[in-house]
Amino acid sequence: IEQFITSWLLKHQQYALMIVPLIAFLEACVGIGLFVSGVILLSVCTILYVEQIATLSQILSLAFFGAVLGDHSGYYFGRWLGPRFYHTRFAQKRIDSLEKAEKRILKYGNFAILFGRLITAIRSIVPLLTGVSGMPRLRYSAYDVLACGIWTAGLGLLIVGIDKIWN
Repeated sequence: IEQFITSWLLKHQQYALMIVPLIAFLEACVGIGLFVSGVILLSVCTILYVEQIATLSQILSLAFFGAVLGDHSGYYFGRWLGPRFYHTRFAQKRIDSLEKAEKRILKYGNFAILFGRLITAIRSIVPLLTGVSGMPRLRYSAYDVLACGIWTAGLGLLIVGIDKIWN
């Protein structure tokens, strides 16, 4: 798969950078994020950097943009759904876990946003639950931008670290 990704990125360099925010968005997007692994984003970003298709600052800026957009789409979807979310079939099957998660978000909301961005398994769920819980928009945005900044710095360190290992 690595060979396929590398050859595609080299062949379509004009589109290569557009993939970074798209994957970062999908990874954070409600529902879809459970199936799009961060390893895909890390692989694409590392290949773009190692093959000198893009600079680290270009890659990280686009990844940050995609992550913030993905998180905020989940948050606003949660705000739109509101309490109706708990009446969906998905929520009814997991009602105990979701109620426990919402209580934690209400109690530790700021930390839930920060740590939720860094944990792959819950990255796409925390923004939705934060929106459902009714957390104020400005508070959510401030903590999410901070969380995405920390996440982006970690992505940059991984990209550079992998480049050092390869070379």
